[in-house]
Amino acid sequence: MTTSRTSTRQPAAARRRAREREILAATRELFDESGVRDAQIEDIARAVGVNRAIIYRHFSGKEELFALTLVSYLEDLEARLREAVEARSTAETRLVAAVEAFVDFGVEFPAFVDCAQTLMRRRGPELLEEISESALFRLGRGISSCLSVLREVLAEGTASGAFAVEDPTLLANHMYASGLGALQLARVGMLVRESAPGVPAIAPVSTDDVKAYVVATAQALAARP
Repeated sequence: MTTSRTSTRQPAAARRRAREREILAATRELFDESGVRDAQIEDIARAVGVNRAIIYRHFSGKEELFALTLVSYLEDLEARLREAVEARSTAETRLVAAVEAFVDFGVEFPAFVDCAQTLMRRRGPELLEEISESALFRLGRGISSCLSVLREVLAEGTASGAFAVEDPTLLANHMYASGLGALQLARVGMLVRESAPGVPAIAPVSTDDVKAYVVATAQALAARP
C-alpha cells in the first residue's frame, strides 16, 4: 500500500515541477520581450495555455512569480561571472572581468535589472508576507551564489596583498546594489548636470562610459589605501 501511494504521488509532484518550470520560462520570455512592468498574469497564463487560477496554484502571487523568475536570471549570471573570473589569473583582472560581466549581463537582459530592483525596494517583512519561505530561500541562494563569486575574488585578492578589503561580503553586496543602479543609468542613456549654476541640463552617457565607471569604482573600493 505504501509503495502504491508513493508511486501515485511522484508523477503528480513531477508534473507540478514541470508546470512551474513552464510558467517561469514563459514569464522570463515575456519579461525579455515586453519588460517587467508590462507583463501581466493573464499574459503569462495565455503563453502557457492555462487560466490565471492555475498560476496562483503554483505561486502565492505576482511577487513570488517575480522572485522565482529573478532566480532564473541569477543562475545564468552566476555562470557568466564564474566563466569570466576563471579566464583570468590575477585578483585585479578577475575583479575587472567580474564587474564587466555583470554590466554586460544587465545590458543584455534589462528585465533582470527591473526585476531585481522591484524586489529590492520591498522591505524584508513585506516580502515574507507575499513570498513563501521556500521561494525566498531560492531567491536568497541565487543572490548569494552570485555574490560569492565576487566575495571570493575580493577575499583572495586581500589575502594576496592586491586588495585591502575588511569585509568582502559587505563590499560584494554594495557592488551588487550599486551596480544595479548604474545599469539603470546605462539604460536611460542620460545624466543630469548643470549647464550653469542652478540650471539643469541633460547630457548623454554611453553604456561603455557607465561600464568603465563601475569598473573604476570597484577597483577604488578594493584597492589598498
